[in-house]
This record gives sequence, structure tokens and C-alpha cells, in this order.
Amino acid sequence: MVPLKDGSGLPPEQRAALERELAPLTLLQDVVRWGFAHTPPLDVAEVVVQDEFTHDVVLPWKNGRYLVFDTT
Repeated sequence: MVPLKDGSGLPPEQRAALERELAPLTLLQDVVRWGFAHTPPLDVAEVVVQDEFTHDVVLPWKNGRYLVFDTT
């Protein structure tokens, strides 16, 4: 399981639920499919290039929060 770093101070129960929901996402393809399965869809908002191998993929989530997935 990929560790979840919470920079927004989610309540423990919401954090645990998010960790369970994100646990099966191991590929960028999984993340995109997961986002589009929501209503309304969570589309990639931005891709931040860190270097030639590493990119941060940003998706809007809930209540003005965003999820950032570090991909290599």
C-alpha cells in the first residue's frame, strides 16, 4: 500500500476511509479510472513535472481539497 500523507488534517475516520479507497491504486491508469468512476468525474487537474522520470498528478477531491499522486 502506498502511504497517504495528509497535509489537510482529515478526521481519522475520513482518512482511514480514503486510505482504504486508494489502497488498490498502484498505477497511474488505476488513478485515472478511479477518478472517472466518480460522479461527477474527478479529472486530472494538473501534472507537475519534477524531473524526467517523476511527475505529480493532481486531482480535485472534496471540499476544495486535492489529491496528489507521485508517479515515476
